[in-house]
Amino acid sequence: MTVMYPVLVVVAVLLTAAAITAYAVLLRRRSAALREAGLDVAAFAGPSGRRRHVPYALFLAALPLLLLALARPAAEVDVPRVSGTVILVLDVSQSMTADDVKPNRLSAAKTAAAGFVAAQPSTVDMGVVVFGQDGLATQAPTADHDAVLAAIDRASAAGGTSLRQAILVALTAIVGKPVALPADGQAPDLGYWGSATIVLFSDGEDSSGGGGGGGGTGGDGAGGVQTAADLAATAGVRIETVGIGTAQGTTVEADGYQVATALREDVLTNLAATTGGSYHPASDADQINEIHRSIDLRITTRPETVELTGVLAVAALVLLTAGGLLMISWHGRIV
Repeated sequence: MTVMYPVLVVVAVLLTAAAITAYAVLLRRRSAALREAGLDVAAFAGPSGRRRHVPYALFLAALPLLLLALARPAAEVDVPRVSGTVILVLDVSQSMTADDVKPNRLSAAKTAAAGFVAAQPSTVDMGVVVFGQDGLATQAPTADHDAVLAAIDRASAAGGTSLRQAILVALTAIVGKPVALPADGQAPDLGYWGSATIVLFSDGEDSSGGGGGGGGTGGDGAGGVQTAADLAATAGVRIETVGIGTAQGTTVEADGYQVATALREDVLTNLAATTGGSYHPASDADQINEIHRSIDLRITTRPETVELTGVLAVAALVLLTAGGLLMISWHGRIV
C-alpha cells in the first residue's frame, strides 16, 4: 500500500495515541473527583462494566481512519477482466447459401458473429477471417469493433470449403506471421498464446476432402484439419465452434447441380474438443441471438491502483454514527 501524504500517517498515530491517553487520564481524574466528593463512582458511570467505554472506543477508532483517509492511501489489486484476442472465422462456402436456417446459413452466421462482437468489452481485440477453399484475413485483430462489424458485413458466399486453411489463417492472424503445415510433418513452433480464441462459424462441411477426423500429418483432408487443430492446441489457442444449419439439411445449387448439404456437428464437436473448446449449436433464430452468452472467453487479471480514501472515510463515518447512537441511547447526550 502507498500513501500520497506519509506525514499524515505519523500524525494519525500520534493523535490517536494522544487521544487514548487523554481519555484514560480523564477517566482517572473523574473517578478521583467523585471519590473526594464522597460519591459512589459506579452510580455516575452509566452502563455497567466495560460496556460504557464502547462509544468512546468507536470515536477513537474513527479518528485514525479519518486521518489515514486524508493521507490518500492506495493499494494495487488484481482486477479480473475479459481480455485477449478473438478471431472470428466465417465459412463463406457455397453450402452456406442453404436456407435450412433463415434466411440462409451465411446470413445467420453473420448475425451471430455481429451479436458476439457487440457483446464484447473494448479490452478484447478482435479480427475476422473468411474462408471457402482458402482462408483470407479481412480484418487484423483490433480494438476497433466497428471495423470488425464492417468486415463481417462484407462477407459473401463463394467456392468450396477448407477447414484446415481456416484454422491456419486464423493462427496467422494471432501470431502475426505466416503459419503453414510443412510437408515433413514437423509442426512449427508458434509460441504460447493462451489468451487467444478462435470462434468458427460453419456448417462443418469440408470439400477439401475430410471433416476433422484423426490421423494424417499434412495437406488437406481430414488429417490436415486435425493437424491444424493440434497445432492450435499446442499454441494454447482454444477453438470454439458454432454450428450453422440443421442435421436434416437441404440442397443448394452449385455449378448447375443440386447438391445435398447438412450440418456436420460431429466435425465441429471434434474440432473444438481437440483444443479444449466447446461446440455451440445455432439452428434457429433464438439460439443465434443468444450464442454470445454461451461462449466463454479468457478471464485475466490486471493490476490496478485503487485509492482507499473513500473506503476509510465511509468506515470512519459508520464508527462515528454507531458511537453517537450508543452515546445518546445510554447517556442521553453526545459528550
